[in-house]
Amino acid sequence: MKKFFDDIKKDIKFKSAGPGKKLTDDRSSSKPQAPKVPHGAPRKTPTEGAEKAGAAALARIEQQHRPVLKTSQDAIRNQVKLELEAEAAATAASLKNTDVEGSGVPQKDLSCFSVSGVFFICPLTGKTLTKTEREMHIKEAILMRFSEDAIEASIMMIHTFNKDKEKVKAAVDVISKYVENICKNPTEEKYRKIKLSNKVFQEKVSGIEGSREYLQALGFESTLLPVDGEDRTEEFLVLPAQESEALEQMKAHLERLQKGEPVRAKLDRQMQVFRPSKHATHFQLPPDFYNLTAEELKREQQLKSEIVERNTMLRTKAMREKDEQRERRKYNYVLLRVRLPDVNSTFLAWERVAALYQFVRDSLENGWQPFELMAPGGQKLKDEEELALNECNLAPAALLTFSWDAAVQADIAAAGGKNVILLKAALLENIKTLS
Repeated sequence: MKKFFDDIKKDIKFKSAGPGKKLTDDRSSSKPQAPKVPHGAPRKTPTEGAEKAGAAALARIEQQHRPVLKTSQDAIRNQVKLELEAEAAATAASLKNTDVEGSGVPQKDLSCFSVSGVFFICPLTGKTLTKTEREMHIKEAILMRFSEDAIEASIMMIHTFNKDKEKVKAAVDVISKYVENICKNPTEEKYRKIKLSNKVFQEKVSGIEGSREYLQALGFESTLLPVDGEDRTEEFLVLPAQESEALEQMKAHLERLQKGEPVRAKLDRQMQVFRPSKHATHFQLPPDFYNLTAEELKREQQLKSEIVERNTMLRTKAMREKDEQRERRKYNYVLLRVRLPDVNSTFLAWERVAALYQFVRDSLENGWQPFELMAPGGQKLKDEEELALNECNLAPAALLTFSWDAAVQADIAAAGGKNVILLKAALLENIKTLS
């Protein structure tokens, strides 16, 4: 750096010396020079302000020319920042209920809809969540669980944070082998050491979120051990020697891992009870009910014209089934209204008819009595039917008609009894008017 400033000073001094002269030039033609200051004359001392200004200028120059060294930590921080910004932008974009050109799903006031949206309940906290909140909230709830039960929390991580079930199963199989070897050979030290650079561990275990947390919850500790024949160390997960009681606990923890299931938010039925109304057949669904991407929504108008053309030509059964399957995939949810009086509730489109019957049965004052549900067009829905709601053409919304089983009603009437109240009293307390 000192050499750099010396070069600058020399360059400035050379340029300020004026035009140069050839050695053969006539001395008489030279311009009169200013009188030289004798070598012995004292130099003026710079003022305090000049010294401060010079020091500040030098500091600025040094700062400008000093290269900024980017460390690996800087790169990591920048990458994390970019990913967080991208995730935040994606979340913000999904929250906007903007009108997609040609989509047929315009932005409307929530009060216009038959239901305000699709909501879920977290099984760990009981909190009601929107579609965009549920995944992040469940992850946070699982991480908070570590302070209470690290084994349970790590098992939840493995089965919930990783979407590829086949990779999860492969990781669980490898971990199971580790634990089984330890339990079968408790005195063998080699079975209590896991080399993190091991090919099997790297390919099947290390990439699964929660796997290392689970092993550490079992008691494995991160340790640097020397490599045989080399002057270096390598990271291992090492389990201290275990007593027989601890080994039995490890077996129980392994069984919990093998039987683990993903933590999923439960759909909030959002049950609402309305007085009988002439508007019962009218449904206005929010965008949450649609399972279409922006590009698919954009093509909906084009498909409508194709439907008209398709109906004018003969089609095979396979062609008709393919079209029906594509139509069903448009919706994730079904809004069903049952005339009991009118009861609104939201279902997953792939839930079975049996789930609908159970919901109605739980709402009745006399749920033990057999009843029937009729879909639009007089289609009778069977309680034991394994068909999904969307396979019964109930998506995205449908009005169902409730009726008691005629034979049972005849027996009750013959015995002098009658059914006056259908719904439970607690549900009728919050009855509303459908507008």
